[in-house]
Amino acid sequence: MTKKGKHTVLFICLGNICRSPAGEGIMKSLVEKAGLQDEFEIDSAGIGNWHVGQLPDSRMRKCGAEHGYNFNSHARQFQKSDFGRFETIVVMDNENYRAITSMASCQADKDKVVRMADYFSRHAGERIVPDPYYGGPEDFELALDLIEDGCRGILAQCRAAE
Repeated sequence: MTKKGKHTVLFICLGNICRSPAGEGIMKSLVEKAGLQDEFEIDSAGIGNWHVGQLPDSRMRKCGAEHGYNFNSHARQFQKSDFGRFETIVVMDNENYRAITSMASCQADKDKVVRMADYFSRHAGERIVPDPYYGGPEDFELALDLIEDGCRGILAQCRAAE
């Protein structure tokens, strides 16, 4: 999970306006609280280009703010060059996994792609972070709770690897 002394983590979802910017924001917050911001490079991207340049969905920003997070990154689309920049590419669901691994040019790149659910501890029975985009506030709460759980697991694994 390390590259040149830094943990490089990229969060992926479909459009980069709900789940992946939440992953980026939560992970940055956890890393900052641990005083480890110099040891991490954290970003997010989407599979599609529909929202490039936009802030995260207002409902996700509101949900995040209610939990003390600031989701203010601007959407961008995943690029094949991201395989070279990031050692860990965290996807939110199985469709994201298929889309990103299909862009890998070698097994080493495919091996960088992991599911957020692999890092759940409180929600060990869940297999994906469902997309809240077409849902209500409860769907954003669930996504945030799952992402928070996964980010804590990612941070714990990074710290254990040191």
